[in-house]
Amino acid sequence: MNFLFYIVPAASVIALFFAWFFFHRMMRESEGTVTMKEIAQYVRDGAMAYLKQQYKVVTIVFIALAVFFAILAYGFHIQNPWVPFAFLTGGFFSGLAGFIGMKTATYASARTANAVSKSLNSGLKLAFRSGAVMGLTVVGLGLLDISIWYIILNIFITGPSESQILVTITTTMLTFGMGASTQALFARVGGGIYTKAADVGADLVGKVEAEIPEDDPRNPATIADNVGDNVGDVAGMGADLYESYCGSILATMALGASAFFGDPDGQTKAILAPMCIAAIGVVLSIIGIFSVRTREGAGLKQLLKSLSIGTNLSACLIGVITFAIFYVLGFDNWWQLSLSVISGLAAGVIIGKVTEYYTSHSYKPTQKLAESSQTGSATVIIGGVGLGMISTAIPVITIAVAIIMSYFCAAGFTFDPANISYGLYGISIAAVGMLSTLGITLATDAYGPIADNAGGNAQMSELDPKVRESTDILDALGNTTAATGKGFAIGSAALTALALLASYIEEIKIGLVRIGTTALHIGDRIVDVTTASIPDMVDYYQLNLMNPRVLAGIFIGAMMAFLFCGLTMNAVGRAAQKMVTEVRRQFREIAGILEGKQRPDYARCVEISTKAAQHEMVFPSLLAIIAPILVGVILGEAGVIGLLTGGLGAGFVLAIFLANSGGAWDNAKKYVEDGHFGGKNSECHKATIVGDTVGDPFKDTSGPSLNILIKLMSMVSIVMAGLTVLIHG
Repeated sequence: MNFLFYIVPAASVIALFFAWFFFHRMMRESEGTVTMKEIAQYVRDGAMAYLKQQYKVVTIVFIALAVFFAILAYGFHIQNPWVPFAFLTGGFFSGLAGFIGMKTATYASARTANAVSKSLNSGLKLAFRSGAVMGLTVVGLGLLDISIWYIILNIFITGPSESQILVTITTTMLTFGMGASTQALFARVGGGIYTKAADVGADLVGKVEAEIPEDDPRNPATIADNVGDNVGDVAGMGADLYESYCGSILATMALGASAFFGDPDGQTKAILAPMCIAAIGVVLSIIGIFSVRTREGAGLKQLLKSLSIGTNLSACLIGVITFAIFYVLGFDNWWQLSLSVISGLAAGVIIGKVTEYYTSHSYKPTQKLAESSQTGSATVIIGGVGLGMISTAIPVITIAVAIIMSYFCAAGFTFDPANISYGLYGISIAAVGMLSTLGITLATDAYGPIADNAGGNAQMSELDPKVRESTDILDALGNTTAATGKGFAIGSAALTALALLASYIEEIKIGLVRIGTTALHIGDRIVDVTTASIPDMVDYYQLNLMNPRVLAGIFIGAMMAFLFCGLTMNAVGRAAQKMVTEVRRQFREIAGILEGKQRPDYARCVEISTKAAQHEMVFPSLLAIIAPILVGVILGEAGVIGLLTGGLGAGFVLAIFLANSGGAWDNAKKYVEDGHFGGKNSECHKATIVGDTVGDPFKDTSGPSLNILIKLMSMVSIVMAGLTVLIHG
């Protein structure tokens, strides 16, 4: 095993050490007054209770799927025998990453509120470094899981040649990516339904009808709302980006083994490259995290600049060091591959900046959206939908350019079909580049819910209004950074999904070998299955737009994106209706709530969100697993390629639209609350609250779940390729 491999487990240990270090430093800070501690404990208990219930449901699903894979592997011998175990570990580590991040966030919120009372810089650093716990935990656990499986499979897997062994190892490891994606989808959908049901109920009844402030202790749904920030925006997001991070690395490893088939040394280098880039990115993320600080009295633009310094520093450093990584590994085309990584990094930065422009109230689009509130909530909703649609243009063009550039560079500055495997490897390595500094990118994302909860704690604890003003600034910044994080996730998903398409074709080849097929008859040629190129497989299965099965699959894939969003949006709507009814009931039946003489029944609202999320998350999540299996059984390999293509095209654009519309609506409300257009409790404020409630499931449930849907369908297709081949050949 190449000695450079060992920097990967070393980097995972470093990441986990600094995650522990930041957690330990955060826990040493004071949680504030007795009331602040009490409120924080309510939120902590609610979050842990929800996660316990969610993991019970997910465990049942995972056991059922693992048994199914075991039957395919040991009963029908159409699946690698390691698959059930890799699947389970992927799900376990994904859930663990979300759990650690959420636990940190629930301890950090009150401490952030207390730190803000001393200085804005203290609050920013504490919240950001607490968010970094999740960022570093995700990359640390991801690299640890990848390292362990790479070592195990290198020891136990055998084959007719070293090249075949490396292909088998990397395609088997993709199964652990399916486990991570499955867990992430349940976490995102369940957490998203929970948090938005509580948020919508708290806003519509509390802020609009009762005209009490956000996070007012008199609002029965306020604790459930704060719990939701943790289970949806932290635990769900952690599991989400864990699978994005691992998926990009695993897909690139599999493509590397395929692109350099027949050259074991070249395969090994291509497999090590994404792991080494990710490992170096861990160290650079830590450097960036320590560089984030601000001055007292800073506005939103200054705070954005403070975070940008850290993220941009890490991105620039990894861009430079990538050249050295490929050179040391011994690639002949080291500088061309480095340019592919640079294209991914550049695409990530551009998508982040565009997202910031469209969702931050420091810029005109969101300010104009807030201005539209002067004519009512309808124009706010129309404006937000239009803004979201327009905001898709630059990210889509950026990804298109990144795909072409990364392919072109890696393929030797040519579009010759003979070099297609190298070009696809370039696209995949660009996705690794985009996520290489996820340690700090995710820190900026996880920081948002911590700041939001800090504001809630300050409001409910009746701290000095200046503390709430400071936490509101941090919260508005968090809305923007969260939208930026979602942009990174969906951008990387687009690049990774393309790589997974190629990996699916490789798994089809392995499936053909398992059922005894040795040669393919392609026109006048007879091609050996093990050496067949991607163009050979494309010709054999007629993977083109003239094939009706491909076309049918494309339409089904595009439909899946909308069907999935519709199911999750309606789930939030149904859960929110129950929450609104309950909050109204408590205001009506429990005397003295609005006068502050009687404490609301917070536990009942937490229970409503928990039950609704558990009930509503199962069908949409299982649909994402069942659809690729059914399409494979009915339409065969060509239909699956169409399904994945249609899902990627529609899902990518739809996810950007939803995330940016939701982020803009949220910050338009914040802009009005800052004193513009009448400020809090004005008619304009009520109109933007309605817009924000529409945007809640857009940006925190349906939108961020789409990038998982895209990759999960790809992962399921890869894992089930053996069954598809058995049926259709």
